[in-house]
Amino acid sequence: MNSVSVSSPGKHVKFVSDNLPIRSRQELVSTDKCKQIGKPINKTGVELQTSGEAVYVDDIPVPKDCLYGAFIYSTHPHARINGIKFRSSLASQKVIAVIDAKDIPSSGDNMCSNFRMVDDEPLFADSVSEFAGQNVAIVIAETQKYAYMAAKQADIEYSTEDLEPPILTIEDAIQHNSFYHPPPYLVPKPIDDFDKGMSEADYKILSAEVQLESQCFFYMETQVALAIPDEDNCITVYSSGQMPEATQQVIGRCLGIRFHNVRVITRRVGGGFGGKSMKAVHVACACALAAFKLRRPVRMYLDRKTDMIMVGGRHPIKAKYSVGFKSDGTITALHLDLRIIAGIWPDFSPFMPFSVTESLKKYNWGALAFDIKVCKTNISSKQSMRAPGGVQGSFIAETIVEHVASILSVETNTIRRKNLHDFESLKVFFGDSAGEASTYSLVTIFEKLAFSPDYQHRAATVERFNSGSRWKKHGISCVPITYTVFLRPTPGRVSILKDSSIVVEVGGIEIGQWLWTKVTQMTAFVLGQLCPDGGEGLLDKVRVIQADMLSMVQGGVTDGSTTSQASCEAVRLSCAALVARLKPIKEDLEAKSGLITWCSLIAQVEVDVLTGATTILRSDMLFDCGQSLNPAIDLGQVEGAFVYGIGFFTNEEHRTNSDGLLISDGTYSYKIPTVDTIPKQFNVDLFDSPRSQKRVLSSKADTDKIQNLCAMREAIRAARKEFSVCTGPANSPLTFQMDVPATMATVKELCGFDVVEEYLRSLPATKA
Repeated sequence: MNSVSVSSPGKHVKFVSDNLPIRSRQELVSTDKCKQIGKPINKTGVELQTSGEAVYVDDIPVPKDCLYGAFIYSTHPHARINGIKFRSSLASQKVIAVIDAKDIPSSGDNMCSNFRMVDDEPLFADSVSEFAGQNVAIVIAETQKYAYMAAKQADIEYSTEDLEPPILTIEDAIQHNSFYHPPPYLVPKPIDDFDKGMSEADYKILSAEVQLESQCFFYMETQVALAIPDEDNCITVYSSGQMPEATQQVIGRCLGIRFHNVRVITRRVGGGFGGKSMKAVHVACACALAAFKLRRPVRMYLDRKTDMIMVGGRHPIKAKYSVGFKSDGTITALHLDLRIIAGIWPDFSPFMPFSVTESLKKYNWGALAFDIKVCKTNISSKQSMRAPGGVQGSFIAETIVEHVASILSVETNTIRRKNLHDFESLKVFFGDSAGEASTYSLVTIFEKLAFSPDYQHRAATVERFNSGSRWKKHGISCVPITYTVFLRPTPGRVSILKDSSIVVEVGGIEIGQWLWTKVTQMTAFVLGQLCPDGGEGLLDKVRVIQADMLSMVQGGVTDGSTTSQASCEAVRLSCAALVARLKPIKEDLEAKSGLITWCSLIAQVEVDVLTGATTILRSDMLFDCGQSLNPAIDLGQVEGAFVYGIGFFTNEEHRTNSDGLLISDGTYSYKIPTVDTIPKQFNVDLFDSPRSQKRVLSSKADTDKIQNLCAMREAIRAARKEFSVCTGPANSPLTFQMDVPATMATVKELCGFDVVEEYLRSLPATKA
């Protein structure tokens, strides 16, 4: 059964369908206080997308004389590049040019990143390959097919004389003291006295470990760009990226031209999850360089394998923890050793220690201490992937809490609830981000789910099922989630035309998260104050247009020999107005920074002890997004985050060879969630939290991290208990280490390898 319930003062609408094998429920509260805000309106441009009319970068008609490019990348993690040769083939005969570091203008730089206070990543490996998968050159041909084929026919000549061996693992980085050092303001601060907290503990767990591997970006649209040279040393670049401003700046620096000569346009992006940030800049910059040199348009559309190898992915983390706790389950101290693989260039990695620990602080650990190392290794730079650091931090926190519960032989939810913050400890751990006491809803949300009669009934049902089922085990868990949000200044422009239609430009990019829809609603809401009817029909008059780094509307009429003087005066007045406006905006942003989103999740799973297969039977989420600007969008984002987590935690294996080159580089070897892996029953509710002046119309940002692995642990624990499996350093059926991803093989191993043999022995003998 699928159902959608919409509640508002005086009305409750419910839609039910009984003919589907998968059941779900969405419950949301709608308000009539505002005519445009808080309504689950249709997505802006949904008709264009569903009909296939929406134009993405690769849909742009091919310009005249257009060429196509494909990357030639290194397959060695640390070696000198002596040259490139092409094997004789039809594709190699179609090569028009090979563009590499030597083709960068003398006034430009070999770079393709734009982070302050960290080193610039080069666009191309010049003389030495720093990691397997690094751009060495781009091959240019007259069709994309020939470009792909020619790139595969390229052989790079390497030598490793007088070079140190590559650093590929955390252990290698520690041995060679190879680390990146985050700026001081991003280094997590310890809380209270760890030694004192440990001395107050009745029990101690020392040096337990958990490890989380990487995850690939698997967006529908791979990296793509189109560069068109223009007059007067200018260039226009259509980029499917999340950072068009950085793209403009990097292209300008690489080509050695002023930024105003670079026009970057981004209309929409076919999925990003963070993978279309700095790595999209690489593709756009390479296209721009080739087009700038050859004076012809150049398009690049990465094939899936090249995209997966070059883009990087989520940060792998190894955590070692020591925790002290009392006999009643109160945790008194936690020390966490974190080793984070950054890859060869910093990218987002300096922010990771802060992101991990912010998520970890959803519990009151008493005293909290860290030893965090960000490891520089000879692999592709890891990226800011959906909920970067937050996913890993939340999982580590749950691992510790469940370890404590297993030692004390008590219900895990009891330990979770006992160590959730009260408002006083929340202020100690989160400072100003804690907000107001009235807006702290996590305890309420968690108790509403974890101690509800429905959950207790389901938990009892799980226990009865496990006692009567030997070869399949169910598990159920309820997990609290926090998500710290820091607002960043983002530009926007609203223009009213003479026919009363409205044009809106914003700095944010539409990547499938319905950004344009919320912007449209907000525009109609605010401008509705000018209309007698409150702006009832304004939604249809608003158009959000593509991001254009050189765009300006309402230029007026140029005549009368006064335009130059009038334009100069307009610029002067605009600058004065900006100064006056930005001061209160800056103060307002500082006051609103550091908001926290609260969420709790119940997941119920079934584990097949014989095969290790996991089925998510049901999931219930209660999510606090404040006073939602559009409940339908927020529900969709929460559901998407959950499904994204399924892949990371269960079946997306990020496998590399001995040189650190990704080998799970396609759909055959890298398995993303499908319709078979989503919950059989999927229920999502929005929590109606109090209003707050510190948030945009009392709304909150959607969470990007949803955890679902704890129920798997409960099911595995039930199997280990029944079969007396005592693997791991703890030598206990209740205490075990489960790393991420927990694939079928991992689950089967944790349940016990000899279980299958016992099952086979239990079968009745067949007659010959």
